Amino acid sequence: MIQTLGQVMLYVDNQEEGAQFWSEKFGFTIIAEEDNGQGMKWIELAPTTDAETTIVLHNKELIAKMDPDLHLGTPSLMFYTKDLDAFYQKLQNNQVTVGEIVEMPSGRVFNFADNENNYFAVTERA
Repeated sequence: MIQTLGQVMLYVDNQEEGAQFWSEKFGFTIIAEEDNGQGMKWIELAPTTDAETTIVLHNKELIAKMDPDLHLGTPSLMFYTKDLDAFYQKLQNNQVTVGEIVEMPSGRVFNFADNENNYFAVTERA
């Protein structure tokens, strides 16, 4: 039986720039940086050091060479925040591209783009 979602793999063009975006602009902590010494490197990030789910940045080009049939598209991710307005303002202050806050049946939500123009969403959840 599955207990929790452990990691979300994001395949990116530039791992260092991706890590910089998620840590500096979004406020995530770098949990680990691993390099197997054979060209395979990954960077693991999370909102806190004890988060149940982490994001792992992988080099898209390298993964495509290793497994040409693997789907390398960006997953649709929804992040939760307790204070949507404050977080929205933080991202704007950090020059992150954000969409308008909209009211959905499930609550208020907005989207944002990472440094590679992949879009994700944030909703308010207590």
